[in-house]
Amino acid sequence: MRSWALITGGSVRLGREIGLAFARAGWNVACHYNHSEAQAQALCAELRGLGVEALAVQGELEDEASCHRIFNTTVAMTGTALHCVVNNASLFVPDGGTDFDEAQALAQIKVNLMAPMRFGKWMAALHAPAPHPAHGHDAPANEGTFSGQRTKPSLIHVLDQKVFNLNPDYFSYTLSKLALERAVSLQAQSLAPSLRVNAVAPGLMYLSGPQTQDNFNRAASANLLRHPIHPADVASSVVFLAGNASITGTTVRVDNGQHLVPLARDVMFVVEELFKS
Repeated sequence: MRSWALITGGSVRLGREIGLAFARAGWNVACHYNHSEAQAQALCAELRGLGVEALAVQGELEDEASCHRIFNTTVAMTGTALHCVVNNASLFVPDGGTDFDEAQALAQIKVNLMAPMRFGKWMAALHAPAPHPAHGHDAPANEGTFSGQRTKPSLIHVLDQKVFNLNPDYFSYTLSKLALERAVSLQAQSLAPSLRVNAVAPGLMYLSGPQTQDNFNRAASANLLRHPIHPADVASSVVFLAGNASITGTTVRVDNGQHLVPLARDVMFVVEELFKS
């Protein structure tokens, strides 16, 4: 039986790349979306064309009841074959420490931090070891297969290289991602042995906020390797973490070394000065 992966924000941008990478590796894919129904359904059709099953699941991530419906809808289709949840969806709003809006900051925390915490709790319960009927000891947590290899269920967070390269821009967003980065280790400890917990921390891959295409083209090479980060490289790293049964509590930085290029502000705001120097 094929393993399933649920990807939040899975219909566009990096989420779409991750879904394609899972399908090409032989996983079935549940694509979560909120407003992008047409894109989600089109992606599912494309994934089925690759020979796997695909499911589009709608719902908001700010609300616990909605998150639970997303999870339950997926499990109704997949059962315990749901072996990976990728917390890719993020709310990303520009603000600063002196001007943040409390309601907007809380909304980002709910989507970027609390939704991944909820999915982790429910995944751990889904795969909790059952008492062995013969001698009362716990049996191993549910395992599946990935390219013929053994897998152990996992939770994978999509972070941001900003958590290792701080600047004050996107203040509330950064706070939510900092907390999620710390949660990788805490969840790995708390949810074991049922669940592995890992993360990827990508660098700049797409236009964000008020950024222009010209600004992005310059900023995308502001890293040690001096070339843009390909989203497919991030996606393949996610699939690697999902398929390796021996890795937990680990974050893979997929950013061409961007986290080692410290800047006083977000790269989009200083790229002109950076390239002049």
